[in-house]
Formats: sequence, structure tokens, C-alpha cells
Amino acid sequence: MKKNYFYTTILLVFFFCLNLSAQEAKPVLKQQETSAIEGLSMYPNPVSNGKVYIATKNDTDKEIIIFDLLGKKVLQTMLSARELNVSTLIPGVYIIKINEDNATATRKLIVR
Repeated sequence: MKKNYFYTTILLVFFFCLNLSAQEAKPVLKQQETSAIEGLSMYPNPVSNGKVYIATKNDTDKEIIIFDLLGKKVLQTMLSARELNVSTLIPGVYIIKINEDNATATRKLIVR
């Protein structure tokens, strides 16, 4: 009987140590770092008139991608002016991703 407890204890210690070493061996994934867009402003939010204005310090061409809350891309466009037409979107909450030069910003967008 003592032999069974001894072997059970040895197996538990072995599995515990194996579990610890497996956790230590996992590589740590770093998030890809991107710089924020300098001077970004987006207004009005919530949007009720179908137009949102996006301004930055540089005011260069911007790639705009809008996702719904399930992650489905609902709108993708290049924006050279400040005015973005979102009148085709149904009322709800969206995630807007703005790419300008080598900088990226993500914001919540509410359409009423």
C-alpha cells in the first residue's frame, strides 16, 4: 500500500514539474507596435448626419477600414479629404481603423 502512495506522489510531482517547465518554455509573443497618429481627431461621435470628419496633424491620405463588432469589414476606403460618408452603415457600434503614412489608430464609432 505504501508503494502505491509513493508512486502516485512521484507521478504527481513529475506532472507538476512538467507543467511548470512547459509554461516557462512558451515563447512570449509581443504585440506589433505601431505609432499613433499625431493630432488625430474624429467628430462628431456619435454620428447622426451620416458624415464623420477625421483630421490629423499631417492631413495626408488615409486608409479607413470600418468593422462591425463581430469583426466583419463593412467599409474600406481611401480618404484624401476630412469628410467620410458613413450613411450606408446601419445604426450601431463600429470599430474604425485609420492608417496614415506608417501610423495606425483604432477608435470606436457610434452611428445613430
